[in-house]
Amino acid sequence: MADVRTQLVSRVRGMLSEALGATRNRLADADADLAAGRERLARVRRAAAAVPERVGAARDRRLAEIDARHTARIADLTRRAAAAAQREAPGAASAPWDRWRPTPAGRGENPGAVRIGTVRVPGGEPVPALVPLLDAGHVHLAGGDRDGIAAVVPALLLRSIGRADPGGVRLSGYDPEHLGGGLAGFAPLGTAGLLTFVGPGGLGRLLDDLVEQIRRINATVLAGEYASLRALAAATGRRPEPWRVAVLLGGDELSRHERGQLDRVVRTGAACGVHLVVRGIDLPDDPTVTRVVVEPGDARISGLPVRLDPPPPATLVTETCREVASRVNAGPPPAPFTDLLPPPEEYWREDSAHGLTAPIGEGPHGRPVLLSLGDYPPHALIGGPSGTGKTNLIFAWIGALAARYSPAELEFYLLDFKEGVSFARFAQGRRDPSWLPHMRLVGINVNTDREFGLALLRFLAEELRRRADAAKKHEVTKLAELRAVDPTGHWPRIVAVVDEFQALLAGRDVVAREAADLLEDLARRGRSQGIHLVLASQDVRGIEALWGRPALVAQFTLRIALPKALRILAERNDAAQSLPRYHAVVNAESGLTEGNEVARIPSASDWETWSELQHRLWRMRPQDASPARLFDGDAIPRLAEAPDFRALGAPEQGVPRNPVALLGEIIDVQSRSAALRLPRAPGRNLAVLGTRVDEACAVLDAAARSLARQHRPGTARFSIACLDPDADPAARALYEDLADDAAWYDEETVPELMAEVGDGLGAPGTPNSAHYLLLYAVDAAAGQLAAKAGRRTGLEQLRRILHDGPERRTHVLAWWRGVARMRTDLGGPAARIENIGAWVALDVQGGELGSSLYPGTGGPDWYPRPWRGLFFDRAVHRTGQVIIPYGPSR
Repeated sequence: MADVRTQLVSRVRGMLSEALGATRNRLADADADLAAGRERLARVRRAAAAVPERVGAARDRRLAEIDARHTARIADLTRRAAAAAQREAPGAASAPWDRWRPTPAGRGENPGAVRIGTVRVPGGEPVPALVPLLDAGHVHLAGGDRDGIAAVVPALLLRSIGRADPGGVRLSGYDPEHLGGGLAGFAPLGTAGLLTFVGPGGLGRLLDDLVEQIRRINATVLAGEYASLRALAAATGRRPEPWRVAVLLGGDELSRHERGQLDRVVRTGAACGVHLVVRGIDLPDDPTVTRVVVEPGDARISGLPVRLDPPPPATLVTETCREVASRVNAGPPPAPFTDLLPPPEEYWREDSAHGLTAPIGEGPHGRPVLLSLGDYPPHALIGGPSGTGKTNLIFAWIGALAARYSPAELEFYLLDFKEGVSFARFAQGRRDPSWLPHMRLVGINVNTDREFGLALLRFLAEELRRRADAAKKHEVTKLAELRAVDPTGHWPRIVAVVDEFQALLAGRDVVAREAADLLEDLARRGRSQGIHLVLASQDVRGIEALWGRPALVAQFTLRIALPKALRILAERNDAAQSLPRYHAVVNAESGLTEGNEVARIPSASDWETWSELQHRLWRMRPQDASPARLFDGDAIPRLAEAPDFRALGAPEQGVPRNPVALLGEIIDVQSRSAALRLPRAPGRNLAVLGTRVDEACAVLDAAARSLARQHRPGTARFSIACLDPDADPAARALYEDLADDAAWYDEETVPELMAEVGDGLGAPGTPNSAHYLLLYAVDAAAGQLAAKAGRRTGLEQLRRILHDGPERRTHVLAWWRGVARMRTDLGGPAARIENIGAWVALDVQGGELGSSLYPGTGGPDWYPRPWRGLFFDRAVHRTGQVIIPYGPSR
């Protein structure tokens, strides 16, 4: 039992001991948990105590960030708003008064709103406060601050004037209280008709006039094509009407009629450029009305508070208006040349079969004024005093046509009889290699060369005959029909322009008579074959050659009169007398008053204006296009550049059958050379007559060099006898260049030359090669030649050579210093001179060339001119040819 008890006790004790240990462990764990809990509690309490401070700091930081972003956003928005306002109201529309100057809007550009103050935004820069006016609407001013309102009106008007071209804004004032004193600073505009006042009781008339202007613009300018003048300007780049601003400063109660007219202006005026600036008169509610309320210390634009700008300085207003008036009184500026041109992608798209049509300028209502050449009207007459713009008008017309019609459709021939080179730009030059592809002929400085004008008319007459023959062959009558049946032919329309054409018809000589006859024939028959004449003149009253030829003038049904032009239009049509600068009256009804159209002519005469167009057209030219023939009356042609000289060449065998001596350039369209053929025929000798050394030497030099070019070395002899010391340099240069084929003679040896050649003519064993005697101032050796030279005197030998030499290929090309001297050398006054088959007269009067030298009586119509000669070959010519000797070859 005891053992059992003992075991139980031990077991109980063990269990109690385990329980006590477990309890102690749990107690320790509980204490640890309690300590941890207390620690957590302490931390939580500490953290909770720190939360308000941290949250407050975060809140403060966040609020600061929001404030900063807000401030930056406000600043950014105000900068953008200010920039947008600057774009909407550039330059004069918003510039500060101390830096203000007029800055007119560009062509087709919206003038924009105008600034009258600023909008203040806290934290941002001031934003201009803008009021829309021109092309936008009307402004109504109200409030108790009359001084503030009085500051707004001049600001609105001056800024609007500064955004328009001079004369682009016209003001009408109605100020019954101060009788115009409210607009006193703008008074200088009145001198140019840009400011008018109506007195008390005149408001009805003013409103009636504004309504009538709106009606007219809608009917004739917009004409249903555009909704507003602003749309028209944006589409075309042209603004045909000024802005009209009526300033109404108070007044009595409006009548029913006045109220109705005012309402009409408010509703419809902005689209037509008619605007109101009103104070003291109620305006109806309308989207186009901007209301400005000015109270002491407070101003608002449509409810938005603004700070008004100070008024413009009075001196600035007055000086600006005076400058605008001065420029308007000086006349309107020319329109841009580009107004006449189609878009580049439409160049050369027109067909000239039925005529030529192009704009020449802008009409009163902004629409292009067209010029046409065709069956009717066929030809044009341009008139106006010197300096009124004839040349500029011609350039503008040429440019407008050249941009529309290709060179296959249109060709130009230009001739300028006044001194100047303005037409030279159309031809290829040293400074600019381009040329207008339509140009076939350009003649400048021809004021003393009327023969060149005659040559052009002859050329056109020949072209007319060619076209008429082609039309007859194809059984048609008009150019359009000819082009239809012969599409592969070259049948462009031809426009021949002659500036100062009265020089061609001046006097009563042969040139004037033939020119008038050719003009009449071309004017009468040219229309059907596409040949059109454009004649320009200062005044037709002094053209004697037109007397008794009313049929000629009647063919020119298209008349263009520049300012102060006389006798271009019909007798009772004086429309040109009141034209401003850069304008012309265009009349396609033979000058009758009912055909008048006034055109504003662009500026096209300066080189920079033309350069871009000409270079574009030049780059478009056909591959086979050649430059125009340029005839400059002041230029001396060169033999080496002459086409006829370059075409010469020696035969491969033998000698040329009919060698040709080139003497100079003929005054004609094709740049041909005056040629003297020297076959084996009696009389084929040349005499150069006159005292001008350089010109005589030039004729002989060109003849010798052209002959030498046709002979192989050693197949021709050139005997050069120089008997005038002044001619020695030119003769020596020729002698050196001809080298072994030339022989030199002087006063001492020229008798030997005469004897050798004279005695050798027909003698057995004499070589049959060509021999040319070039005798410089042969009359100077009259004394030496009077002595015996062989079996005869030297003069007798010379006469024998002249008589018998040409049949044996021996030709004399001699210079005599006068007709009488030549007759003396050839046997006296009664001497027969048929052995001189051709001659070139230099400073010799036509009367000296009569009798046996020239057919008929009295001699040719010839008067000497510097570096010109009259060439006559009795075997070829009916009348003499005016030539230009070639310049020195060295």
